[in-house]
Amino acid sequence: MEKKSYQNPAELLVKEYLLADSFIPYASIICGICACKMVYDLTQLFSNFYFKSYPSLSKVLRTEWSNRSISTFHALFITAMSLYFVFWSNLYSDNQYAGLVTFRSSALSTFSLGASVGYFLADLGMIIWFYPSLGGMEYVLHHLLSLIAVAYSMLTGEGQLYTFMVLISETTTPGINLRWYLDTVGMKRTRAYVINGVVIFVAWLVARILLFMYLFYHVYLHYDQVKQIHSYGQMLIFVVPSVLSVMNLVWFARIIKGLRKTLAKRH
Repeated sequence: MEKKSYQNPAELLVKEYLLADSFIPYASIICGICACKMVYDLTQLFSNFYFKSYPSLSKVLRTEWSNRSISTFHALFITAMSLYFVFWSNLYSDNQYAGLVTFRSSALSTFSLGASVGYFLADLGMIIWFYPSLGGMEYVLHHLLSLIAVAYSMLTGEGQLYTFMVLISETTTPGINLRWYLDTVGMKRTRAYVINGVVIFVAWLVARILLFMYLFYHVYLHYDQVKQIHSYGQMLIFVVPSVLSVMNLVWFARIIKGLRKTLAKRH
């Protein structure tokens, strides 16, 4: 009886507050920020024990080391959730549910987007605080656009499908971060560094070039439904992916240039 008395208030808290529709966005944002803080602290703790070169790094590099672990953790989480909702879940299927696909959402989809908002808030705060050590103005622009679009989709429930399509592009982040780690610990001339470059090239091509083309094609096929969204939401659906596409193409050109240089050195 005593155990049950403790369980009931806990279950009530989860059901009535944490999973309540009106509370999900705010709870998920807080969870996202707290998760970032936890990963940052754990990275510092484990890196001191398991990476001999970590203590000898400068303060700025140690900060970036931990910051990149946050972005890797977020990328793994949101990529998994985005792939699930876009390709495996029936939530956004044209044939499974009645109603417009552009207005569909669920408690899980909203919570996932909220956790991502928490990450973008935390990471943007770090970028600005340590500017320009953790990234230049292009990173600030990328995070601002992502934050606005994801927050709008989370709060309104509009266009969540397209938000998850864009967030699949985060699948390239672990590879980019791994490349930085390899370079930082002096493994730039290893085979692992070359393989990493090839993987980044393929992942970038699929997740940030071809997938964005599919996104625009999907918008074209469902334009009659997209028109039902609020004008501000429509602007985000067209402007944010377009700007990110241009940025992705610019970065892709740099990736190709870097990969060609690395392969040339190997030969």
